[in-house]
Amino acid sequence: MKAVCWHGANDVRVETVPDPKILNPRDAIVKITSTAICGSDLHIYDGYIPTMQKGDILGHEFMGEVVELGSAVKNVNVGDRVVVPFTISCGSCFFCNRDLWSLCDNSNPNAWLVKKQMGHSPAGLFGYSHLFGGYAGGQAEYARVPFADVGLFKIPDGLTDEQVLFLTDIFPTGYMAAENCNIKPGDIVAVWGCGPVGQFAIKSAYMLGAERVIAFDRIPERLQMAKEYGKAEVLNYEEVNIGEALKEMTGGRGPDACIDAVGMEAHGTDFMAFYDQVKQAVRLETDRPTALRQVIVSAAKGGHVSLVGVYGGFLDKIPMGAAMNKGLTFKMGQTNVHKYLKPLLEHIQNGEIDPTFIITHTLPLEQAPHGYEIFKHKKDNCIKVVLKP
Repeated sequence: MKAVCWHGANDVRVETVPDPKILNPRDAIVKITSTAICGSDLHIYDGYIPTMQKGDILGHEFMGEVVELGSAVKNVNVGDRVVVPFTISCGSCFFCNRDLWSLCDNSNPNAWLVKKQMGHSPAGLFGYSHLFGGYAGGQAEYARVPFADVGLFKIPDGLTDEQVLFLTDIFPTGYMAAENCNIKPGDIVAVWGCGPVGQFAIKSAYMLGAERVIAFDRIPERLQMAKEYGKAEVLNYEEVNIGEALKEMTGGRGPDACIDAVGMEAHGTDFMAFYDQVKQAVRLETDRPTALRQVIVSAAKGGHVSLVGVYGGFLDKIPMGAAMNKGLTFKMGQTNVHKYLKPLLEHIQNGEIDPTFIITHTLPLEQAPHGYEIFKHKKDNCIKVVLKP
């Protein structure tokens, strides 16, 4: 089969690789009909995620048709259309039983690697390094889905791939980002980053009752999308001082909740942003936490901070004194996709949201390297790339 394979920083190739096979009675094989390039894939593309090996298959946002089932999989049938959560979860451990699917205890065969850095291992992830299990990803013609009896979600008839594809990751991620904010009527929510996750966080904040959403980015087409489709008040952080602007827009109080939808490769215009770039370049710092610093300083006293932008390691110069003395509440993590699949599907079916607004480019799988290039460098007004095997 054809698959998108990693060969180093800024080097992905579409290659012929062996077809996946059933390895466990709980496995399924899915023929992929749609897959996407995620913002977190760019962290791999840029070379910041360790333990990648040449030839690893990328991709964790994918859906398709079931073509083969292990003997223990009874919840779906061959021929069913399914979406696949990007987190791999067993469905029966302490954490899965508490709807903390991204913290599954049993799905990462390389848990010992993560424990050295993090103390405990989160769930395995599709196409996201050997640190998180070394599972082949979904930017391919076929994929093996472990724990398919809990990891495949059947799609009702009448919905297109494009309407449901983002249930695999970015729609639940944006929704969880907003849910983490404990939004009350009248709340003002600020969102750092108007990429795909940020766009869904904006929409979700309004769905959960926010009165106002203020969003920041530097890319004109992202800001326009946030304004037009998300109904957010938008600001270009290269043109204004974020902290001062938020004070002015909130009567000096600051936002009730702040969402960091950027993560480890944030850009900025101040000295600290330059400092981060230098330290990251020489591997003295793993992440660039420009957005996180702004979030902490900008949030209202007693406010909520929601982190869904991916952070990978060790961060420098975080204003924890401000966070503590302002009484901020933090909530963060990889998304518990399984928890949100059914309710978010209902929002789509009821016409409350049409996730297709985010798609700017649809390309054949063979053009994946071009898709990565335009997505990374924001060329051709690219916001979200869908690949068709």
